[in-house]
Amino acid sequence: MLHFKHSSVINAPPEVVWKFHERSDILQTLTPPWQPVKVMRRDGGLEVGAITEFRLFLGPLPLTWLARHTQCEKYRLFVDEQISGPFESWVHRHEFEAENGKTRLTDAISFSMPGAQTVEFISGWLVQAQLEAMFRYRHYVTKRECEN
Repeated sequence: MLHFKHSSVINAPPEVVWKFHERSDILQTLTPPWQPVKVMRRDGGLEVGAITEFRLFLGPLPLTWLARHTQCEKYRLFVDEQISGPFESWVHRHEFEAENGKTRLTDAISFSMPGAQTVEFISGWLVQAQLEAMFRYRHYVTKRECEN
C-alpha cells in the first residue's frame, strides 16, 4: 500500500471550505488544465453513498473511474473509495480541521497499483509525482475561491 498526503492552510473557516467542496461543478473546478477529466455522472454530494463516475485519459486511452463516498462528518471529513478504476485500491480522505479561524485542508490517499512489487514501486512513484502536482493545483484553487 502506498500513501500520499498534501496539506495546506486556507484562510477561511471549515464551513466555507466545506461548502466549496459541495459545489456541483467541484470536480471540473479542481481539475488541473493539463489533466482532462470528464464527469459522466454524479449522484449525491459529499454524503455517504454518493457516487461519482468520471473518465480520464492515460495518453490516448480512456479510463473510467467509479468512486463512492464511504464516510462523511459535516465540516470535518469525507472519504471516497474507488469501486472500479485504474488502481487496485484507492481511498481518499479529505480532512477539514479548524485552526485559529482558518482551515487546515488535508488530502490523504492510500492506494495500491496492480502488478508486481517492482512495477508497483516505479508506477507508484510516478503516481506520487502526479498527485503532488495535482493537489498543489487543487489547494491553490481552493485558496483562491475560499479566501476573501
